[in-house]
Amino acid sequence: MRLRAWDLAIERGGRRLFSGLSFEISAGSALIVAGPNGAGKSSLLRALSGFLPVQAGGFALEGGDPERTLGEQAHYLGHADALKSALTANENLAFWAGALGGEPSREASRAALARVGLAHVIDFPARALSAGQKRRVALARLLVADRPLWLLDEPTTALDAAAQVAFTAIMQSYLDGGGIVVAATHAPLGLSGASVLRLGAAA
Repeated sequence: MRLRAWDLAIERGGRRLFSGLSFEISAGSALIVAGPNGAGKSSLLRALSGFLPVQAGGFALEGGDPERTLGEQAHYLGHADALKSALTANENLAFWAGALGGEPSREASRAALARVGLAHVIDFPARALSAGQKRRVALARLLVADRPLWLLDEPTTALDAAAQVAFTAIMQSYLDGGGIVVAATHAPLGLSGASVLRLGAAA
């Protein structure tokens, strides 16, 4: 499987962020999207997810499901944690599992939370969690449904050092299993062999 993009041009608010952007990344590999604020890192991920149109070029997940869009085959994790504050961690994960084609069960939620070190908060409402805990519950969403591509926008935001190390191990395990990670970040993620796509400053 391979993610390929060619001659991409993306605009935001009527302003061209970049054009002529091409890259490819194979199964088991990670691409780190780097660059200053305003360079288009988040916009690139949103375009790959299908949330933002492209003005030129295109992209495809070669070897993926030809009946589904790239966004339908990817996990997209943006800046927002996308948790319902009144729902428990378990209920939030069960919702996302059902929406994303996974198993919406308490056992699946518990296993995912255990991997991010939060099995003990399974019945806590999201509003009772710290910012770091909310982010880890959001990251656990990646583990309740199997998808071949992770699109991650600043995934380690609000995580302490120990949680960052744990999430790096989760990403590395996913890559070792043949997954593809595209991550926009200012912080090093510690992934072995990751390639870097550096976007320039916006005009």
